[in-house]
Amino acid sequence: MNKLKNKVAVITGGTSGMALASAKLFVEEGAFVFITGRRKDQLDAAKKAIGKNVIGVQSDSSKIEDLDNLYKIVAEEKGKIDILFASAGRGELLSIDKITEDHFDTIFDLNVRGTLFTVNKALPLFNDGGSIILNGSIAGRKGFQGFSVYSASKAALRSFARSWTLDLKDRRIRVNVLSPGTIDTPILEPLGQDEKDYFVSLIPMARMGRPEEIANAALFLASDDSSFITGIDLCVDGGTAQV
Repeated sequence: MNKLKNKVAVITGGTSGMALASAKLFVEEGAFVFITGRRKDQLDAAKKAIGKNVIGVQSDSSKIEDLDNLYKIVAEEKGKIDILFASAGRGELLSIDKITEDHFDTIFDLNVRGTLFTVNKALPLFNDGGSIILNGSIAGRKGFQGFSVYSASKAALRSFARSWTLDLKDRRIRVNVLSPGTIDTPILEPLGQDEKDYFVSLIPMARMGRPEEIANAALFLASDDSSFITGIDLCVDGGTAQV
């Protein structure tokens, strides 16, 4: 299939999990993809897994100079962007009594500031009519114990999408949030089985999601299948935040 034929996509944080699955699917659907990651070994492994039509750029999305270098490479190699999946992000469990300035700054620098400038600096290369996808989370609309800073950072992305939808309407650039629920990715590996079972107990579909299910939703938002959809928060969560 060729839903993204001749499209150029940038996926930040694309070395594992949901973002890597999305990069693979985008390439299968005809796109050329730039992925970013902070660690060269993970980046090289991701490029190998994708196999073709991919360039990996070592980059930390919280650093402006790294974003400038990313888009310099995109400009030199392809000269345009049709799709941006701003996926780089992080979270850490800390209750309100244990939150530090460093905890707050680390999460907001990447999840909020990093996402803002990932989009801002992409715009000179963006084709009119393109698609921007922000990697949200159902944590942005629900309360989870110990996740207040992370949840607030994801709620900020939902707010960004509303305003940017209006900012970019004259260029017909669509801006949407993709909000996963609990997805079975390497980020969950540190959790014990009891913790995993607890999260599953919150899911009406009684299972974790798969990275490929997030990739399918990202493809929908990236492609013309969602041509009349902008400004939404698409939850792919097995119903967790819906009931």
